[in-house]
Amino acid sequence: MSYPPDPNNPYGQQQQPGYGYPQQPPQQPGYGYPQQAPQQPDYGYPQQQVPPQGYGYPQAAGTIQANNGYINIGYLGTVQVATMGQRFLARLLDGLIVGVIIGIAMFAGLAGAVGLSKNIDDCNSYTYPSSAYTDCVNQQSQAAGGIVAGFFTLIAVLAAFNLLYEWLMVGVKGATFGKMALGLRVVKESDGQVPGVGGGFIRFIIPQVGYFLCGIGMLLVYLSPFFDNSGKLQGWHDRAAGTVVIKK
Repeated sequence: MSYPPDPNNPYGQQQQPGYGYPQQPPQQPGYGYPQQAPQQPDYGYPQQQVPPQGYGYPQAAGTIQANNGYINIGYLGTVQVATMGQRFLARLLDGLIVGVIIGIAMFAGLAGAVGLSKNIDDCNSYTYPSSAYTDCVNQQSQAAGGIVAGFFTLIAVLAAFNLLYEWLMVGVKGATFGKMALGLRVVKESDGQVPGVGGGFIRFIIPQVGYFLCGIGMLLVYLSPFFDNSGKLQGWHDRAAGTVVIKK
């Protein structure tokens, strides 16, 4: 015979298992109860976020900006690489400038040589006594020797001018007159500074060495930027000097 529980009895409120009271089974995961699936990252690996370039993130020198003709140079930021057309026009202008100066100097030297040859013809044995004729010829011959020596000296000076023009202007100023006219500048790829005397000499001398191979070597050096697949349009002389030609 069962009795209702006494409300005043604290022990009568507890339900003991196994004494006629139904028990609620514990909820275990994976036994018919819906569980919330944990959110996993894609493919099970954490994804690394790649920062966009050109928005305040530091980039290594020489970094190509999406291969669109722009390059990141230290201390200069993102600059535009000079095109081959611009470089060709700049070199053409430099050739005209150097050619005009050399042409003027050569013309002056040839004019002096022609005038000297006329003076030698004036030493005519029919108008001069034998001794005077001999003295006249000797004087003109000495003058001719001086003109020839001066002519070769002029060639050496012009060669030195051609050397110093390209070498020192690129090394010290970063641009020749032709490059200045086209708004181009040669800078070091590492820090954006001018190449310096050493870098300018390396960049100049490599095409000149190629000139001795019937001019084919020089032509290949000047065309070598077409072979550069990095997007920087660096020629072999640029790679050796660590330089790049940019648009200011």
